[in-house]
Amino acid sequence: MITDSNRCDHEKWRGYAAAFSRSVFTGIGLYSDFSPLDELLHQYDGDFPRNSSYLDYLSFQYKQLVQYYPCEYVFKNELINQLLLKKYVTKKIIVFNEFKVGDSIVDLAMMHEASIAFEIKTPLDSPRRKKKQMQDYKKLFDMCYVVVDEDECDSYAAQVDENTGILALSYKQGSTILQEYKPARKQASPDTLTVLKCLRTREYESIIQRLCGWLPSVPAYRMYDACKELLCEVEPATLNRLFLEEIRKRKSPTGRLKSVPKELRQMILSLNLTQKKEEQLIDKLRSPIPWNRLEYRVSDPHIF
Repeated sequence: MITDSNRCDHEKWRGYAAAFSRSVFTGIGLYSDFSPLDELLHQYDGDFPRNSSYLDYLSFQYKQLVQYYPCEYVFKNELINQLLLKKYVTKKIIVFNEFKVGDSIVDLAMMHEASIAFEIKTPLDSPRRKKKQMQDYKKLFDMCYVVVDEDECDSYAAQVDENTGILALSYKQGSTILQEYKPARKQASPDTLTVLKCLRTREYESIIQRLCGWLPSVPAYRMYDACKELLCEVEPATLNRLFLEEIRKRKSPTGRLKSVPKELRQMILSLNLTQKKEEQLIDKLRSPIPWNRLEYRVSDPHIF
C-alpha cells in the first residue's frame, strides 16, 4: 500500500533522478543556473548541512538514488565505475553513451580490441523492445550484455538467447555490487552494411585509403555507394578490426573519467566536453550553496 509518505519520497527521488540530466548540467555549465538544484533543496532538503557545496548535494542525491530509486543514470554510472574503469582500463578503450545502431540506440558501447554493447533494463523499464534491440546490436558488436536488477536476472535469462550475457546490479550493506550472472559469447562477424552506417564519412574513407591506397574517382554524391561496394568485398574480421581502429580515434572523455567525481562519470561521458569545459563545470559544482539566496517561497515547486 502506497502511503502519503511513500508517495512524497517517490516524488523526491524522481526529482533527484531528473537532476542528473544533460539539461540541468548544461544549464550549470553554460549559465551557472543552479535553479533545479536550488528548488530541490528548498522543497525537500532545507536541513542539508549549511557548509556544503552543490557537489556535496549531488553526492547525497546519488546515494539516495542508489539505495531507493535505481534509475538508468545509476545503472550506467555503476557500470562505468565497477566494470569499464576497472576491468578494461587502457588507453585503447573508448566508451560511448547512447551509440546508434540501425533503428536502436545502445545505452553504453565500449570499443577496444573488441566491441561490447550494454543494454540497461532498470526495474522502471519495460523489456518489450529488448528482442529488436538485441537483433540490431548483434549486427555490429562482438558481445552484448543486458544489465538488470539482481531480482530480475532469472526473468531476463529466460528471455535472452544463449549468446547474450547478463550483468546484475544489487545494493548490499550500503554499496552497489555489479556481478556477471551470465557470460556473453562472441558473435559471428558483424554485418558490413551495419558497420558502414555507423561510420562517419572521413572514417570509411580512411578505411578505403588504408585498404586500397586511393579513394574511388567518383563525384562526392556517389562516394558512399562506391565505398560501400569496396567494403562489401572486405573479409568481415578485417573490416571489424579497421572499424574499431577508426572508432577509437573519436573525441571522448573516457581517458579522463577516473579523475572525475565517481557520481558524475556518466554525466561527463554523456556531455562529451573538452577537458577545459569539464574542469570549469566541476569547479562550479564545488561552489558553496548560497543558502541566503534560497530563503524564499517557490511559487510552483513541482518543476519536474
